[in-house]
Amino acid sequence: MTAAQDVVFFCSPLETEQVDRIRMAAGSRAEIVHLPDLHPPLRYVADHNGRADFRHDGAQEARWRAALLSAALLWDFPGGATGGAEGIVQAPRVRWVQTTSAGVGQMVARMGLADSAVVVTTARGVHAEPLTEFVFLALLMRSKDLGRLQRDQRAHRWERHCGGELAGRTIAVIGAGAIGAQVARVARSFVMRVIGTLANPSSARAAALGLDAVHGQDRLHEVLGAADAVVLCTPHTAATERMIDAAALAAMKPGATLINIARGLVVDEAAMIDALRRRHLGFAALDVATVEPLPADSPLWDMDNVLISPHSASTAPSENRKITDIFLHNLGCWLDGRRDAMRNVLDKRRLY
Repeated sequence: MTAAQDVVFFCSPLETEQVDRIRMAAGSRAEIVHLPDLHPPLRYVADHNGRADFRHDGAQEARWRAALLSAALLWDFPGGATGGAEGIVQAPRVRWVQTTSAGVGQMVARMGLADSAVVVTTARGVHAEPLTEFVFLALLMRSKDLGRLQRDQRAHRWERHCGGELAGRTIAVIGAGAIGAQVARVARSFVMRVIGTLANPSSARAAALGLDAVHGQDRLHEVLGAADAVVLCTPHTAATERMIDAAALAAMKPGATLINIARGLVVDEAAMIDALRRRHLGFAALDVATVEPLPADSPLWDMDNVLISPHSASTAPSENRKITDIFLHNLGCWLDGRRDAMRNVLDKRRLY
């Protein structure tokens, strides 16, 4: 048994292959506690929460609490990617948590950890490629009128028409970062113009992210009005909550596309539904919602100009391998005493 400060405990499911990579890298410098029988059955590949109806029996709960009590380093918060304030209280010795999500700022605040000494590292950047693929799935669906093609095929109807194109269109990335940079790279292959907003805009940041132009959040409406498609990538903070409100939607081009891969609370959902009904907003692709799961009575389900994704656009078979890569780097830094070299450290003041 190693010292308590060297115990790593896995609070959410992870493939044995990835755990073995971590165990090999840790060697004798850390104890790796992986108890897969205490995790819920998976619903899909890279599921970090598992089945909601899973419950520990008495013996399992005792083992779970004992592991949390001894752990200093956690893979995910107790309770998986959704976390839980009651779980972290059971881990009084924890000093670092590696999460499996990028947008964990609000959860960290809810747990009361914003002012704590606990280091939180995120999965920032891991989901850039699958999320970007979802963005262009939506853009191509809209541009090439996939719905019409499918209707005509079902009706055995051959009727030529003029479709749309992405080339020459402007796409705006709101909250440009790792995801925004990937969106920009792919957009350029479609000969699109890419603009965006950042908290601290500069020409150097625009060049680094591959954007043609970048502006501050104070020019949000101007950026929205210049875009044919808007991609929301911004973190959910007090400053961004419902930033896409009725006024922001009114500033958008008539018939524009809105793609939300950020958080549901970044958008005023009622105002968005109204804009979709009036067709001022031409199409919306939504991987997130204000309330998740999206309530069965939400009008968004039945709107013909809406694509619903169940907060799954970021999930891909490579996800856990990529998060493990981040963890391995950070674990080496942690054990070597090089904390300043750790990657993806959450700024708990800004919550991202």
